[in-house]
Amino acid sequence: MTETIRRITGVGIPVLGHIGLTPQRQASLGGYRVQGKSVERAKELLRDALAVQEAGCFAIVLEAIPVPVADILTEKLNIPTIGIGAGSGCSGQVLVQNDAIGIFDKFLPKFCKQYGNMGELITKALSDYRDEVKNRAFPDNNIHGYTMDDGEEEKLREWIKTLEN
Repeated sequence: MTETIRRITGVGIPVLGHIGLTPQRQASLGGYRVQGKSVERAKELLRDALAVQEAGCFAIVLEAIPVPVADILTEKLNIPTIGIGAGSGCSGQVLVQNDAIGIFDKFLPKFCKQYGNMGELITKALSDYRDEVKNRAFPDNNIHGYTMDDGEEEKLREWIKTLEN
């Protein structure tokens, strides 16, 4: 991976590293599990973090990593760390917006705080929309529709009649 990072950054494209739980590789990591719970795995994470830093990453995401490990990584790296489930000692924080505002209610990662329940609001709004469309209450042509210039609708209807003959 470091060679790929070097090539990308070598042509001037910024790269944000990502270690710990990488959801796109979760199957090979044993599922959605905390990474770095043992000393050996924490050492691997430190080696990986140093390698992507050396390869040219401008910052690194630390995902689902124990707080002490993330703190050490943040201390040892010269680039910012962005935590998602890695504790408050990281240089910055990120959350998946859909998790934080409660759009998906089937699963919430331990590290996520839900700041709202937008899923219920969205479901109700879409239900209301569906019902109004079915009942032809929306769109209301007088409120949501556009009109033609004065006299143009009548001219259009006259022209359509000539096509029907």
